[in-house]
Amino acid sequence: MSTPRRALIVIDAQQEYFDGLLPIQFPARGDSIASIQTALDAAQQTDTPVVLVQHELPADAPVFAYGAPTWQNHPTVAAYENAAAKRISKRFSSIFADTDLEVWLREQNIDTITLAGYMTNNCVVASAAAAEPLGFAVEVLADATGAIDLANEAGTAPARQVHETLMALLHSNWAAVTDTAIWATALRTSATLTKSDLVTSAAQGRSTR
Repeated sequence: MSTPRRALIVIDAQQEYFDGLLPIQFPARGDSIASIQTALDAAQQTDTPVVLVQHELPADAPVFAYGAPTWQNHPTVAAYENAAAKRISKRFSSIFADTDLEVWLREQNIDTITLAGYMTNNCVVASAAAAEPLGFAVEVLADATGAIDLANEAGTAPARQVHETLMALLHSNWAAVTDTAIWATALRTSATLTKSDLVTSAAQGRSTR
């Protein structure tokens, strides 16, 4: 198995998820942002390129309005802006939609993307799914991402259930889901992190009934 050529992609670690209309509920915001910082430090220590992503909408939008205080990166992440290998703005859930990220990753010979940031239930899952047809391997840091409580006409789901369900879903097909400590060790040792597959996950799911 070849050595992974990784990039750490921190998605939308913006104040909207702390002080705005979309506060992260699980894992706790303070815990997840601390894990994001740990991941950023590990990337710096191993010369792993870092991509910082910001969601950006028009100035009159109710969330992620360009230039608004809640559009800014969380101070923990903002401290790494000047050192980032690349920064991109996006307006869709996927980090690949209407951005030059795919081109840049291929120029850098990166074959594995590690996703951290927000939200599990929107941009993280959308980006992981979008990476599949592009041929990138995906890793997701479960403790460095986060979800919100959801309720609408289709039903309700607390943030913990949303997050844990999506981590299991991602690991069953689209991404190797792990925590920041294990990932940092994999960085230092150039180890490959493996995911499950749908057939195995389904069989194990039946066995838990």
